[in-house]
Amino acid sequence: MSQTTIGVIGGSGLYEIEELTDINEVTLDTPFGAPSDSYVTGMLDGVKMVFLPRHGKGHRLLPSEVPYRANIHGMKQLGVQRIISVSAVGSMREAIAPGHIVIPDQFFDRTQGKRASTFFGNGVVAHVQFADPICRELARVLGDAARKVGAEVHRGGTYICIEGPNFSTRAESFIYRSWGVDVIGMTNIPEARLAREAEICYATVALATDYDCWHDAHDDVSVDAILAIIRQNVATARNIIKQAAHVLSQPPTCACGEALKYAIMTDPARIPAQTRKDLDLLIGHHLPQS
Repeated sequence: MSQTTIGVIGGSGLYEIEELTDINEVTLDTPFGAPSDSYVTGMLDGVKMVFLPRHGKGHRLLPSEVPYRANIHGMKQLGVQRIISVSAVGSMREAIAPGHIVIPDQFFDRTQGKRASTFFGNGVVAHVQFADPICRELARVLGDAARKVGAEVHRGGTYICIEGPNFSTRAESFIYRSWGVDVIGMTNIPEARLAREAEICYATVALATDYDCWHDAHDDVSVDAILAIIRQNVATARNIIKQAAHVLSQPPTCACGEALKYAIMTDPARIPAQTRKDLDLLIGHHLPQS
C-alpha cells in the first residue's frame, strides 16, 4: 500500500517545518503561473511532506495576491493527497480565546471577486460539490492530534473569509457575529475550493490570535498583539502536524479524490486543446483517451 504525501500550507508565522529531514527545495511552473514560493519537500518521522509558505518567504504577498491556483496545482504536481492549511484567524465567539485551535467545517465567502476561484473556464465547465468543504476524515485526525498535544481545540464551526488586507470595521465585526460565524480570516477561500477541484483532501488548523474588534473587554486586533499569540500558536501547530502525520500517511478513504467524477459538464470533444493540456493533471483521468 503506497504512502500518502501530506502537504502543509503555512500561514502567518509558519514559514517552515523545522523537524523535516531529507529536505529538498523544488521550484515549479504551473499553467496558472508561479506559486507563492518554492516548495520544501522532506520527511517528518518517516512520512512524506511538502511545505509551502502561503505568503512567500518573508511574508511578501497580500491575501488577494496569493497565487492560489498555482499553489494547489503545484501540490498536485508533487503528488500531495492531503493538505493541512495552517491559518491565523480572529475569534468571533467568547469561548474561542486567543491561543485556542479551531478545526472549522464550513466557510462563508466574503471576498470581493478579486481572486481566481476555479481552475475551470476557457472552454471547459465543471460544477464541483462543495456543501461540505472540509474533508471530515482529515479534520477528525487533526482534531484528535490537537487534543493529544494538549491544545484547547474546538471542532467544527464556520470560517468567514474576507478580502483584507484591512481588519474588519466594528460594524462588520458585529454583523458577522450576528450571522453565527466562529472565526474570521483572509485566505482559506478560494484555497479550499481549489483543493476540492484538484481532488485533494483539505482541512484547516485555525490559530485564534485575537477577538477581532467586537469584544469590549479586549483590545482591538493589532499586528503586534497577533504576533505574540502567533509565536505560541505556531509551536502548537507544528506539534499537531507531527502528531497527525503517521495516521495521515495511510491512503484516504474519503470521497475527496473523486470530486470531479461527475462534475465535468463539457463534451470532451469540444474542450479546446490548450485548455485540455493545461488541465490534464486535474481532469485527464476523467476524460476519454484520444
